[in-house]
Amino acid sequence: MKGVIFDLDGTMVDNMMVHHQAWQRLLKTLGLDLSLPQVKEQVHGVNDEIFLRLFGDRFTAEERRVLGAKKEAEYREIFKPQLSLIDGLPVFLEELKHHNVIVGIGSAAPKENVDFVLDNLSIRHYFKTVLHAGDVQRGKPDPEIYHKVAEGLGVNTAECVVFEDSPTGAEAAWRAGSRAVIVTTTHSKEEFTRFPNIIKFVKDFRDAKEIIKYK
Repeated sequence: MKGVIFDLDGTMVDNMMVHHQAWQRLLKTLGLDLSLPQVKEQVHGVNDEIFLRLFGDRFTAEERRVLGAKKEAEYREIFKPQLSLIDGLPVFLEELKHHNVIVGIGSAAPKENVDFVLDNLSIRHYFKTVLHAGDVQRGKPDPEIYHKVAEGLGVNTAECVVFEDSPTGAEAAWRAGSRAVIVTTTHSKEEFTRFPNIIKFVKDFRDAKEIIKYK
């Protein structure tokens, strides 16, 4: 293993419930009053797809863009007081650095949300390459982002282990030819049975140290 690539949301920070809360608040202002379980069921994919699915052609493309930015700002406002890395990740990042493993991020989040985490937690220096939703034409499960991160790291995707939390991300890693470790913050193990590239499930990064030994 020469490289490690991290997804961000749900993998480095346990934030999916915060996203759901932000969506719930925004949707209520738009006349759609959903419970959090309903939000979790309805809200998946990129923001533009979500607005189209929930509201059809009610909003123009520009209005959807503005509303999406409003939702992300709401998310950051809610999350900032509780912002922290998943348990064990600070130590794991130091271990990777000590073993000269090159590290990158391939996130489906917008740039503002990626910067929000990296800069507020002062961890940007650990990552040689950081890519976000705006850096790719095709989102996960397409493997484009993982190919691009590996290229930025100067390694082959087959030489990388990807840390993910979702089946969509696991599929992207699989299609990229990378092994994957799943952080079970958001989804159960049973949701990943079709992916042969998964080498381990972890609750948090205190269980991840042995991954460094993978060749």
